[in-house]
Amino acid sequence: MSISVHPFEVHHRDVWAIAVPASVAFITEPVAGIIDTAVIGQLGDAGLLGGLSLGAAAFSVVFALAFFLRFGTAGLTAQAVGARDPLDGLLHVVRAMVAAALLSALLLALSYPIYLGFAAALAPPPDAAGAFAEYMGIRMWSVPFVLINFVLLGWFYGRADARTGMWLQILINVINIMLSVWFVLELGWGVPGVAWATVIGQGVAAVAGVVLAIHHYGGIKPILANTTLAALLDVAAIKRMIGLSRDLIIRSAALMGAFAYFAAQGARMGEIELASNAILLQLFSVSAFFLDGIATASEQLCGKAVGARWRPAFERATKLTLGWGLLIAGMLSALLLSFGWLAIDLMTTNAQVREMARVYLMMAALTPLTGMPAFVYDGVMIGATFNVTMRNGMIVSLIVYLATAMILQPFLGLWGLWIALHVLLLVRAGIYALAIERRKNEIFA
Repeated sequence: MSISVHPFEVHHRDVWAIAVPASVAFITEPVAGIIDTAVIGQLGDAGLLGGLSLGAAAFSVVFALAFFLRFGTAGLTAQAVGARDPLDGLLHVVRAMVAAALLSALLLALSYPIYLGFAAALAPPPDAAGAFAEYMGIRMWSVPFVLINFVLLGWFYGRADARTGMWLQILINVINIMLSVWFVLELGWGVPGVAWATVIGQGVAAVAGVVLAIHHYGGIKPILANTTLAALLDVAAIKRMIGLSRDLIIRSAALMGAFAYFAAQGARMGEIELASNAILLQLFSVSAFFLDGIATASEQLCGKAVGARWRPAFERATKLTLGWGLLIAGMLSALLLSFGWLAIDLMTTNAQVREMARVYLMMAALTPLTGMPAFVYDGVMIGATFNVTMRNGMIVSLIVYLATAMILQPFLGLWGLWIALHVLLLVRAGIYALAIERRKNEIFA
């Protein structure tokens, strides 16, 4: 049986049409978090601020593990677009929506055990325990909306409609910010006000996204006509989705484990080391939002090329995203080296923390450069749905990282820990690059 090939070209503007809106969308999220923190900070109660921060940390773990809904949907949809599927991956997005609904029901049913687990793990102090419990209890109601938004964002990005994804993310965070200020400062709701603002913001965006998706397909009737039970229950497609989801969860857990180890080792070295590392990782996180935009472009364009069975587009997309990624990473590193001290001073007034953070600023400033290939190849792997390779590559990278840290940290202290982090980023990129090169003939045979 012959395989259809659908040639297409990839241009610089195609990369930027996805990367810029995606980066803007990603950047709005930490801004909302900063505003939430600042609003609660105005109340002058350290316990409330601590409860909020711990609650937000707990949900960041939950949602990071559920991010496979976004990644998986993006890769499968991009491939469907490349294969000229007239339905733009409708079956993929509907299956993902069903998975999101089932997972939401499970998480809501387990709300109290989840709260108890995080309470035991995070051990909020007595003055923060009440705020933590309130935030967790209310914020759980955002779970269905967040998971729906993950699916929708994956579908929009998979179709290269990054602008709509951007506006939905902005909608979430603008509503969150406006309602947080009103609920807390005007109505006096405290931490519950911040939690409800997040729930409402996610809910409004989920409804808006579903409406846009229905409109894209011309209404409910065409969707129902093309999503028969037999089509949805296609065994091969379901097995593929489950395998992809499983491997992406393991990959995310391994990545989170690496950063958790980094934070824990910094904490063992002392309060000053912990605080300085936290500040420097924030600088890396800000850089990551820009690199995530390029990674999203590589997701869509490489996924589309795989679906189209067109190798020149795959290689061109990889080359362009790496090239632009290198330029962006170089600029970010230069900015951090030149002005990182100012960001450090804005984030802390402690003289010892400032001094130590400045000593290790160079290590944080290099992370955009060493991390960029990992971000881009991550996108390529997601687009090509190389989920097993992603999973195994991340696990191997984690092992190499832990071994490097255990060897270097006793001799070099914090320098050794930072070197190990750079090794993690570079090894991960190297494994992915080799795997992609070896599998090109298989993909485009």
